[in-house]
Amino acid sequence: MKKKNILFLLFLNMLYISAFTFGGGFVIITLMKRKFCDGLRWIEEKEMLDITALAQSSPGAIAVNAAILVGWKIAGAAGMAAAVFGTILPPIAILSAISYIYEAFASNVYVGFVLKGMQAGVVAVLFDVVCGMGAKVMKTKSWLNYILMAAAFLATAVWGINVVYIILAAIAVGILSQGYAKRRMGKS
Repeated sequence: MKKKNILFLLFLNMLYISAFTFGGGFVIITLMKRKFCDGLRWIEEKEMLDITALAQSSPGAIAVNAAILVGWKIAGAAGMAAAVFGTILPPIAILSAISYIYEAFASNVYVGFVLKGMQAGVVAVLFDVVCGMGAKVMKTKSWLNYILMAAAFLATAVWGINVVYIILAAIAVGILSQGYAKRRMGKS
């Protein structure tokens, strides 16, 4: 496929995902995974997990961070620009339109009901992501992965530790375990 076509498809897919998604970066990442991993097969699932971790740990909006990484992976700098532009165009247009009618929009009871209903949908999508990623971790049959997953959950849900510290700790454990595995293989 020609690079021009890939860039156009990347832009259109990101525009579509961004325009018809409500609920923030994690929901968009889920749809990006379905489109670019499962559908188009432009990205491996493991790479998408890495992109998700990097997008979450980088400063800024998760959706834009993920678009940067996905675009770069698919088509370099031009892909990054196409993906980001497709991601930010719908929110800019919607927020610009809403800013003109904000007063009526904010106080409308029916709009409030719609937004509450959308929140329930967002919870369902996030639950789906957690179950899908958790199932993949369980298939690894690695005690280290099980312990990390349980520790990350407890650190967030029970102790309220900032996600950034959890990610940094997981990175450190990953680096240490890779170093240990390499040394162990070298002694064999």
